[in-house]
Amino acid sequence: MPQPRARWLAFLGAWLLLAPVLHAADNQPDEAIPRGEVTKYTFSQSKIFPGTVRDYWVYVPKQYDPAKPACVHINQDGIQFNAPAVFDRLIHKKEMPVVIGVFIMHGRVKAPSGQALDRFNRSYEYDGLGDNYARFLLEELLPEVEKKKTADGRPIRLSKDGNDRCIAGSSSGAICAFTAAWERPDAFRRVFSAIGTYVGLRGGNNYPTLIRKFEPKPIRIFLQDGKNDLNIYGGDWWMANQEMERALTFAGYEVNHVWGEGGHSGQHATAIFPDAMRWLWKDWPAPVKAGGGSAQLKEILLPGEKWELVASGYKFTEGTAVNARGEVYFNDVPASKTYKIGLDGKVTVFLNDSKKGDGQAFGPDGKLYSVAGGTSQILAWDTTGKATVVAEGFRGNDLVVRHDGSLYVTEPGWTGSEPSKVWYISPKGEKRVVDKGLKFCNGVTLSPDQTLLYVADFRSHWVYSYQIQADGSLAHKQRYYHLHVPDFADDSGADGMRVDRDGRLYVATRMGIQVCDQAGRVNCIIPTPNGKVSNLCLGGENFDTLFVTCGDRVYKRKVKVKGAQGFQAPHRPAPPRL
Repeated sequence: MPQPRARWLAFLGAWLLLAPVLHAADNQPDEAIPRGEVTKYTFSQSKIFPGTVRDYWVYVPKQYDPAKPACVHINQDGIQFNAPAVFDRLIHKKEMPVVIGVFIMHGRVKAPSGQALDRFNRSYEYDGLGDNYARFLLEELLPEVEKKKTADGRPIRLSKDGNDRCIAGSSSGAICAFTAAWERPDAFRRVFSAIGTYVGLRGGNNYPTLIRKFEPKPIRIFLQDGKNDLNIYGGDWWMANQEMERALTFAGYEVNHVWGEGGHSGQHATAIFPDAMRWLWKDWPAPVKAGGGSAQLKEILLPGEKWELVASGYKFTEGTAVNARGEVYFNDVPASKTYKIGLDGKVTVFLNDSKKGDGQAFGPDGKLYSVAGGTSQILAWDTTGKATVVAEGFRGNDLVVRHDGSLYVTEPGWTGSEPSKVWYISPKGEKRVVDKGLKFCNGVTLSPDQTLLYVADFRSHWVYSYQIQADGSLAHKQRYYHLHVPDFADDSGADGMRVDRDGRLYVATRMGIQVCDQAGRVNCIIPTPNGKVSNLCLGGENFDTLFVTCGDRVYKRKVKVKGAQGFQAPHRPAPPRL
């Protein structure tokens, strides 16, 4: 008798062979079923992809009622998978909601004459990471669709809820669909990916790593590929799709897949498209949920705990610092004000004139040490708001104070004509430069045992590690922490940094908060609600709440870990898992 696994594999193989026959009816028009209308349009007014011209088609089912915004299905490369016929049938059978389909071709920049080639934007728009294509859809194409009317004069109204939207495509169109959902899960949460191009063309090969590290997003995805798919200069499609599936499963996403024998074509995807739609829209309108994330994320984040807005309406927030009570201070740099967040959550003004205070930290004496950019000084503020000059003669950026009262201050080299410098200021106020040569030194913090100094290089993807010597000098400089860089930038934008008592390093970057282990590796990435972060600290009564400055606002989030503060006695964490 065959074993259960053998029986299952035999069944799966038979199903894959028969799928095109079993589901052929779902892909074909049926005169007994109400048929939607498909209308073709052209769009040439993009500012995100300037100069491009593209065709697009809009499918509107018979059941559509303009009294209620319809769900949306978007597909790259125009109409694929016999989608209108599939939608007619599945909507009629109530196996998916009423959906308006928008089928979009990639853009072309028309050549000036017949003697020249158009510029073909397909790979640029589809294979690239980042939010350009999602913005194109949300800011340009979909609003254009809503200006149209059906043949019988009905206005087209599209739901803005990501739970009501599916996005699909094949090959480069598939990675484009996933990227749109990855960048904007608030707008797209259901993804159909056929023979997806998750390979090294424009960075798509990074997705399996990023999926494992990022805090999971509310995305449901169906993957299709065949073992005879492409294996060329950019990578191995078959292996890349399997790696995507394994990464999504690892991170706890709701993911389904069908693997086959085929090559780089749409035949298999067309056959399984109806079942994929049934699965992607199952239990709608129940919301698509995010996965649980990696073990490393679970060591930090509390289940169900989300970001909470502390305050907003500032010009630019920076310089988070926590005192011994757990109260958090931050600066509105352009406004030259310093604010205090009390243990009760109330925000009050601490300084009406911070002298353009930037980075800051509390010392063991209870004073708030701050970089005063407006006066090129380092100031120490007591609890009454009275300042003492600690050092002057240079314009710093960020600082950290050790338990013995000594300071390290970064001076980026603002104009580019002078090198970046790291300054040491002794407990007696003596200052000297202890390092040069970073491109733009920025955030600075200490290891929990206070034997290592960490300095962020804003214009690279490195955080440097130095060993602190008895006289305050630095030795054994290394490009130690390797950060991720987003596709839209040439550097990580590493800014403020803090450590927890277990030795993790938290770095504010363009991709969110990158959390590194002691061995210099990014273990996980925690995005912020508005996609911005300049600085952070672990504050609150037990130092177990993550406070982040994010442009014009400040957020907080309670976590499992506790912060290691510079003014505390040194603490030796456990060694890293190598």
